Amino acid sequence: MTIQDHATRISQLIQDHQAEIGGDWVAQLEALTVRTNVVSREQLRNHCQQFLAAFTNATRSGELQNIEHRAWDEVRDLLSEISSARAKGGSTPSETATFVFSLKQPLFARLRAGFAGDAEALADASWTINTLLDKLGLYTIESFQRTRDQIIVRQQQELLELSTPVVKLWDGILALPLIGTLDSARTQVVMENILQKIVDTGAAIAIIDITGVPTVDTLVAQHLMKTIAAARLMGADCIISGIRPQIAQTIVHLGVNLEDVMTKATLADAFVVALERTGTAIVKPHAKA
Repeated sequence: MTIQDHATRISQLIQDHQAEIGGDWVAQLEALTVRTNVVSREQLRNHCQQFLAAFTNATRSGELQNIEHRAWDEVRDLLSEISSARAKGGSTPSETATFVFSLKQPLFARLRAGFAGDAEALADASWTINTLLDKLGLYTIESFQRTRDQIIVRQQQELLELSTPVVKLWDGILALPLIGTLDSARTQVVMENILQKIVDTGAAIAIIDITGVPTVDTLVAQHLMKTIAAARLMGADCIISGIRPQIAQTIVHLGVNLEDVMTKATLADAFVVALERTGTAIVKPHAKA
């Protein structure tokens, strides 16, 4: 029997028993699916029906070795869609891969019945289907991981944006309270946010408060100076507030030049200076006699 004849026989067997294979597969998956809140039974059945139909059509091509063949395009697209939906829905990689791997048992049962009495052909068919489903299972895991990585990157970006808010304190005065460690990625977000806010508001003063920054090293100081330089190019002066004694000593020890940058111990002190620079004064009301 040639390889093509062997593949044709396997494909025909799957086509002839597609309904039975699908029923056994769904029953097995429903028994394995504990997290019914993640994947509903109706959705699970729809996915099984769609996948088995596409899988059956793909086997008709005789290409049972190479899942990159165009005959498997629909199967790969469907697996990518299912994996993406499960990654977004909170399923685990194991649960997602089980969707494909669990098809082995129903298929093997039909192969045993279809190749009864021909042990060599049964072994070859079982190996072919086993290898094919392993490849599809690995493809499913890779698709799942790609979607999960995209979700993580997006969440990290959202966290960076949330952790670097630019607040308008007064007309022409902005404040940027920093909390946590500054790294290159976060500094880029800080710079983009403050520059955009300067453009939007026409602010003349930007207060960068580092009270919540645990340590200041050479890299952090360089990031701050870059942000200040960029703000100045946009026509806004910067004041650094939140300079604690430990940070002041560290900056001096590192030899960072902040001579041309206004620094204050607290945000309140920096705000007073900013008001003065913008020609605004705070007047306390006189107490009533």
